[in-house]
Amino acid sequence: MKRLLILMILACGTALAGDGHLSLPYIRWTLPNGLDVILHEDHSVSTIAVDVWYHVGSAREKPGKTGFAHLFEHLMFEGSQHVPQGKFDEWLEAAGGDNNGSTTNDRTNYEEVIPNNALALPLFLESDRMGFLVEAMSPGKVNAQRDVVKNERRENYDNEPYGLASLSIEENLFPENHPYHWPVIGSMEDLASASYQDVVDFFRKYYVPSNATLVIAGDVNVDTTKDLVETWFHDVPGGPAVPPQAAPPVFLTEQKRVVLEDRVQLPRLYIAWPTPPVFAPGDAEMDILAAILAGGKNSRLYKRLVYELQVAQDVSAFQDGRRLASIFEIVVTAREGHRLREIEKLVWEEIRALTTTPPAPREVERAVNQIEASFLDRLESVQMKAELLNMYVAATGNPDYLNEDLARYKAIDPGDIQAMTATYLRADGCVVLSVFPLGKPELAAPKEGRP
Repeated sequence: MKRLLILMILACGTALAGDGHLSLPYIRWTLPNGLDVILHEDHSVSTIAVDVWYHVGSAREKPGKTGFAHLFEHLMFEGSQHVPQGKFDEWLEAAGGDNNGSTTNDRTNYEEVIPNNALALPLFLESDRMGFLVEAMSPGKVNAQRDVVKNERRENYDNEPYGLASLSIEENLFPENHPYHWPVIGSMEDLASASYQDVVDFFRKYYVPSNATLVIAGDVNVDTTKDLVETWFHDVPGGPAVPPQAAPPVFLTEQKRVVLEDRVQLPRLYIAWPTPPVFAPGDAEMDILAAILAGGKNSRLYKRLVYELQVAQDVSAFQDGRRLASIFEIVVTAREGHRLREIEKLVWEEIRALTTTPPAPREVERAVNQIEASFLDRLESVQMKAELLNMYVAATGNPDYLNEDLARYKAIDPGDIQAMTATYLRADGCVVLSVFPLGKPELAAPKEGRP
């Protein structure tokens, strides 16, 4: 099996040293306007991934002026000075490529995957909207995209079963002045009241070369690619430096209990805690803990709640790693005829068990193996490798942080998991949210009291 994995890694352009050291080889340079460029060669495929990260997400917004980063995810596809409206997708599709964009609390990214003979096209398209989007914007375009975002909010949150749960958790987990207090999609009231000049100013402040990283991965020639990047991005105006962002540590000193009535069939329990930022000490341990609790049918919560007692329909746990602070979350959907009161009690029993006795070594080993397998899966795609290079450079300053990332999981022992469980999964420092069907509040966990 190990021999097969080594061959797979070598085939996808990722170096593996004799000591088992994983690496994502790259070339990196900076244009005079401040654009950070990273290039990774992978000649095992005939495609190229172009991935642009703007280091701006909803966390860069201010109370009363939220939703701008996500709004620009839409506006960036509405045409720029030399790209008529509707032509961005049309031209890429005609060349055999596709594209996407996404927004998080910490960044906005835009990506294209194209055949190896069409690299100039996405570079032209990305450079034009980076440098010349405002020239093609208008109050009418902004208003139209505000309406699109409002519809997206209705579809994905307001009218989606359990859709308001994540918004309620962030609102209760983070204080009002914290950049993660408001949702990525923003407030509809804020978007409606924002002026056209507010939107333009946000773009000119954050969507500048010095606040962006361009990653190109795949079947590329280094010299040709450097020339193409210089050709298309040299005339994009630079902008003022965006200062690093910081936020005070999040530490809850109480258990917040929240209930939501929703158009759902089954009640669902959410328990969420603030945890260390991504790549900070403790972050990897929380990933392992999530796998031990709910990572597959052999995990503790799945075995007890779903398989043995059959009180739950499904269960999940995850560490939502973010730059300023993370969220550890356990989510359990009750089976018909069962209440969240009994499910919450069982969840806390499993958490307490891990605070008093460390997990078995085989549990930790299984979790590490699952995580290592996910690393290898991501290395099969040039698109995912481009994403990894961008993620690593944004979070650590080192694009090739692959080996260090994996090593932090392999260094964890059962005692570390016990310590992190006791430190972070405190009953007096979390948000307990019950989502219950219309007219059935008796199915929710208690509004008051501790387990």
